[in-house]
Parts: sequence; C-alpha cells; structure tokens
Amino acid sequence: MVSLLQNIIISLKNIRANLLRTILTMLIIAFGIMAVVGILTAIDVAIYSMSQNFSSLGANSFTIERKNVETMGRRGGRTMRIGDPVSYRQAIAFQNAMDYPSVISISQNAKSNSTLTTGNQQSNPNVTITGVNENYLMVFGREIRAGRFFSPVELENGSQVMVLGHDMVRVLFNGNHESAIGKSVTLDGRRYAVVGTFASQGASLNQATDRMAVIPLLNARRFYSTDRTHYRTTVQVPFHASLDEAREYAIGVMRNVRGMRVGEENDFEIEYSQNLVSIIRDNTVTMRMGAIGIGFITLLGAAIGLMNIMLVSVTERTREIGIIKALGATRQTIISQFLLEAVIICQLGGITGIFLGILVGNIVTIFLGGSFIVPWAWIILGLVTCTVVGLISGLYPAIRASRLDPIESLRYE
Repeated sequence: MVSLLQNIIISLKNIRANLLRTILTMLIIAFGIMAVVGILTAIDVAIYSMSQNFSSLGANSFTIERKNVETMGRRGGRTMRIGDPVSYRQAIAFQNAMDYPSVISISQNAKSNSTLTTGNQQSNPNVTITGVNENYLMVFGREIRAGRFFSPVELENGSQVMVLGHDMVRVLFNGNHESAIGKSVTLDGRRYAVVGTFASQGASLNQATDRMAVIPLLNARRFYSTDRTHYRTTVQVPFHASLDEAREYAIGVMRNVRGMRVGEENDFEIEYSQNLVSIIRDNTVTMRMGAIGIGFITLLGAAIGLMNIMLVSVTERTREIGIIKALGATRQTIISQFLLEAVIICQLGGITGIFLGILVGNIVTIFLGGSFIVPWAWIILGLVTCTVVGLISGLYPAIRASRLDPIESLRYE
C-alpha cells in the first residue's frame, strides 16, 4: 500500500512535470488569499487607528458617575438629589481591584471657572482645571504638542506642574507652544511650572478640552477637594473586547468597593457612548464581510481553474493510472494521490498569498502611522481556506480517476 509520504512525493513530481500550469493556478489562488488577508489586515490597522482617534469620544470606554437618587418628600412628593460621590479611596480601590483587561483614568474636576496668569498675560475666568492620573492621555486620546506629560515622581508627590490646553497657550503665550515650556503660570496664588502643552482637538470636538489645564491628581486633591468631591473614574477597554462584559464586571467591582448588599440597587451609574460603539462595530462587520466576499469570489475562480487542471491531468495520466491499478493500487490510493496534489497546489498558492497579503495590508500602517502587525487569525483562515478549496477542487477529478477501468486505461493513447 502506498504511504502518505510516497503520495506526497508522487504529487510533487506531477506538479513539477506541469510547472507552468501549476504556477498559473497558484497565482490565481495567491491573489485570492492576498485579497482576503490583505484587506482584513488593512481593516485591523484601520480599526486600531479608529479606536485611538475615537477614544476621546468614549468609543471604547465608560465612566462611573454618581447617580441621581429619588427621595420621598415630607408631603409625599418625590424629589431628586445627587447621590453619594465616588471618593478618592473608592476610586483607588476600584483601580486596584479591576482585573478585567483595561486602562483606568481617575480625574477630579478641581475648578471650573479659573483664571491663569503669566507675566502681563491673563486668561478669562472660564478655564477648567482638572486633576488627572498617569492614564489620562491614553484613555482620553490626548496628544502632547510640546514638552511632556507628568512624570511618575510628579504624580506621586502631587507637584505643582501643569499641562496647558491649546487655547491657553494661544492666550498666554501667543500660540507659541515651545516657548510655554518651562514658564510659570499662576493659579489661585500658586505658581505652576508648565511642563507640556496639548495639541488642539479640532473644531469637531468639544472646545472645552482646549480651554483647560491639567495638574497631578494629588495636587488637585490637596488644594481643591472636599468631603463631597467626586472622582471621575473612566475605564477604557481594548477595542476588540466586549464593552458590555467589561461594564458588568466593573459594576460588580464598584459594588464591592462601595460595600453594597446583595439585592440593593446601584447608587452609581455607568455612562458610555453605546450608539457610537454600535456604529463602529457594525461598520467593522460589514467591511470584514465585504473583504471576505471579494476574496472568496477570486478563490471560486481559482477553484474552478484548479478543478479543470486536475481533470486535464486525469486525462493525460490515464495510462499511468491503469498501470498503478494493475500493480494493485486501490481506489482510495488514487483518490488520496489526486487530492494531495490539489491541496499542495492550493497551499503553495496560499502561502504566497498570505505573504503578499501581510505585506499589502501593512502598507496601510505607513499612511495611518500604526505599527506592523501579523494577523495570525487571518493567516490561519487563509491556510484552512486553501485546504478546503483544494479538497473541493480535487475531489471530483480524484473520484473520476479512481473509477477508471485499468484495462481500458492501459489501451488509452
């Protein structure tokens, strides 16, 4: 009985004997796989870039806020009051207990109507001062235009350092971001060293983000906190992760942190942009299905071409099949030989297509400023698809070859 290794060797010899025809078929398969892997890789890069750009809009994040509580008045009427804030201790405990893959930003709205001064320049009394932790930039998608963000030592000590919004640089330093670095700005009689400035977030976003300044969270807590200060806790999850799952996990963690009993209604609420998340995810699914459809149409043409080549091969090798059968080869041996030949051709084309697809897909990263990625999921999909295409394309020719009469085959010219 012919072994698997012998069948592979025979298949490779037959492929070499019809090299030009095999190369043409491999190229058709390679272009189909390249279309699938390349487009899907490009989509992954685009989605990553999209998640970074939309992070400031809450596309993949949610915030834990205090909840408005309904209370019963003296005359039976119902009134609403602001619920208990998330304290600093609770926010830190939540950050330490949140085991779900995420990045957590804790911030404090220190003062909403502030005035910043430097030299003879002074801002309007409408500047928002926010105390932030080390994850602020990542969670809210802010970019440093000049200078740097707070160092770990500055955050730990609550140093008097500040990062200015774009509008504050325009008002206080005539829009010169570089000249603002190292200067001192006075806030409520205290001098803060400017260590960095934010890039503008543009007219399409909330302009208040440009009319602000941030200071270390512990500095804000030292000078601006009270017993009723609320610490805004924002959780950002990876874009491919389930936001609903992360939200439910966060609710459980916060309930434990706030010491709530089983069955007791949450005294906090979760805010997130569900509509934006749904739009992005729905468009992502549509793009992926379109890419897979385009690639599979190409692969369908390749499968038809491969089946035609295998049928021609059966005709050309009729005498060879008769000789093999006369020497005792079974139908299963003939079928496996032709199937192996079809699968090998598909896999060679698939490997070439995967290489080209990764190369083409990652070219997108040059334009989007992303990093090179290896889409293992799409590589596996490509290899599995090639195997299936090979089996489907080679099955009918293999069965036809196995049914040839050995005597008639030996007479074939």
